Amino acid sequence: MNEYDSKRIFDIVGKIGYKKTDDQENADCYIINTCHIRDKAKEKVYHEVGRIKNIYSNKNKPIMVIAGCVAQAENQEMLKREPFIDVVIGPQSYHKINKILKNFQINKKEEETEFDTISKFDLLEKTKNSDNAVSSFLTIQEGCDKFCHFCVVPYTRGPECSRPYKTILAEAEELIKNGAREITLLGQNVNAYSFTENNKEFRISSIINELENYSELKRIRYTTSHPIDMTEDLIDCYYSNKKLMPFIHLPIQSGSNKVLKLMNRKHKVEDYLDIYSKLVKINSSIKFSSDFMVGYPGEEKSDFEQTIKLVEEIKFINSFSFIFSSRPGTKASKLKEYDINQSKERLVELQSNLFKNQINHNKSLINKNIDVLIENKIEKQNKYFGRNEYLNPVILDGDKNDIGKIVRVNIENCNQNSLFGKITNKMEAA
Repeated sequence: MNEYDSKRIFDIVGKIGYKKTDDQENADCYIINTCHIRDKAKEKVYHEVGRIKNIYSNKNKPIMVIAGCVAQAENQEMLKREPFIDVVIGPQSYHKINKILKNFQINKKEEETEFDTISKFDLLEKTKNSDNAVSSFLTIQEGCDKFCHFCVVPYTRGPECSRPYKTILAEAEELIKNGAREITLLGQNVNAYSFTENNKEFRISSIINELENYSELKRIRYTTSHPIDMTEDLIDCYYSNKKLMPFIHLPIQSGSNKVLKLMNRKHKVEDYLDIYSKLVKINSSIKFSSDFMVGYPGEEKSDFEQTIKLVEEIKFINSFSFIFSSRPGTKASKLKEYDINQSKERLVELQSNLFKNQINHNKSLINKNIDVLIENKIEKQNKYFGRNEYLNPVILDGDKNDIGKIVRVNIENCNQNSLFGKITNKMEAA
């Protein structure tokens, strides 16, 4: 979502004459768009600001803007701690950036951290999306009402808010005209999307089914979803929709019901397994990835063993796993953290199982022909980059005319993260 937001910020400031530059020593304005979901995010921002300060130590400084979730969480504290910073803008206020830049005054600090999502969506509707990537992101929903006790998102992105249905389709059409052959629908809880107009409710399934009708569009994805919003109409899409990829990122966090309750996840392991069973029953090619957290306060050895059991049962082909780290303002920030060494040991064991599943899945594709959407040429290499239906990176020989096409590739080798192969058949251009 930050990648999408960064591109949209660029589209917005372009309206008042700003352009991207690689000349770091002569920029008029620096914008650092930040994410607060990972550990030490705040310190990384200050480190980057310090690097920029060194560049401009003997010349006029640029306007220094910190945007995104760290700006939302820290706001005035950032302006006080680092005088080099001029402006902080939260993720639901970046539509106000042009007014701030046009009226900027030296030594006058600016802060915009209101949750003004509706106005932001209105401006995005009026601002052409210039993204011309083969695989493009499209935000349909922002914010979160789930309030998992470990998560800072409700405090940095605000409550759940869905964009108007017609606005989303208009932007999708724009992206397709720009060359998008794959669109990933985005949201903090993307499958919670709900927009009502003229007494008719539109869900994420409505968007997916409508995108199916665009002939130039070849693939549809979405992320990130929540188990309690995995509704029957969305599950049915995996039976009826040929362009929806059979790869689902569905975070569970823990295989223990006790820990899930402590986290305030609002679902049980049985609910997750029920979703899994329904999906693989209607589409046997579906694969899952997930998020896992170890060392959450209250997690005992038996709870961790239940997580390992779940991993062995579902065999996630790709996952993200972390040690619990406290986020200021969340309920879990008041809890006593576990011994870090014990958490590290559990993470190593968990990742060993996750990585084993991942490499086994990749090995299972060796000597097989798979469909790959070619996205771009790899910089400084005579190789091309694409992805298969399960989002696996694929490195292969090709030429520039293959970009934007789905080609048939024979997989010759792999490592934990990537597949390597050769084109065997060039299908109809996307």
